[in-house]
Amino acid sequence: MTSQDNRDLQQRIGQALGVLNSFDSEREIERRVDFLCKQMIESGQRGLVLGISGGVDSTVAGRLAQLAVERVREQGDKATFYAMRLPYGEQQDEKDARMAIDYIAPDRALATDIKPASDAMLEALEQSGLQFDDPGHRDFVHGNIKARQRMIAQYAVAGTNGALVVGTDQAAEAMMGFFTKYGDGACDLVPLAGLTKGQVRELGRALGAPSQLVEKVPTADLESLRPQLTDEEALGVSYEEIDTFLMGGEVSEQAYRTIVSTYERTEHKRRLPRSPLD
Repeated sequence: MTSQDNRDLQQRIGQALGVLNSFDSEREIERRVDFLCKQMIESGQRGLVLGISGGVDSTVAGRLAQLAVERVREQGDKATFYAMRLPYGEQQDEKDARMAIDYIAPDRALATDIKPASDAMLEALEQSGLQFDDPGHRDFVHGNIKARQRMIAQYAVAGTNGALVVGTDQAAEAMMGFFTKYGDGACDLVPLAGLTKGQVRELGRALGAPSQLVEKVPTADLESLRPQLTDEEALGVSYEEIDTFLMGGEVSEQAYRTIVSTYERTEHKRRLPRSPLD
């Protein structure tokens, strides 16, 4: 494949994910807050729900959500933002999560420990005869159970209060398929769509988020055997390289191969369910 072919593929992927050619933080904040407002009003729902982890994505999305419900109320309608803390037992970076909640200043903050439900599901599966290749395989599956359990909790709150669930997926994670299908990938609204990781950080700075959260090294923290495993270690490529790829810039051959192969392998995650009618 020639360099031109590489650039053409990068451009097609960037376009498919809605990556912006130009970026203005203030304009994007307004655009995305307005999007959340319109979705609430048009759907007839009365609020937003989001899980807050203490990372930059949920911190930025959470603040956008709070600004959106406040704007809806200013327009005379009812709206409430429910920020959820969803730790698995004791979260190692609990201080960051609390800092995010304090910064976002949500209307309602709820905390639900997903450990009992997640562990009970894994135990029930094993009792039914499910077998794993090794402890690492078991831990990986358990991690996905945790992610889906978090979304069960968020949809329970949304259903109880007539609200929409907000996701934190952005272009970098979408391209790499770095989310759990029907876990953190399940939501009603994706206000960070089309943004690179660097652009999400820029929004955080423009919104006045704590620098400790904006610059924090991202971790999914789903695997018990490898706590606080960084996203970049799990992905095998840095967010800087992913962002450069998405913007059509030149990356190393190793990074290019890793990104393209991961994008192709995770295509099923970005599709709606397939049917015989497709």
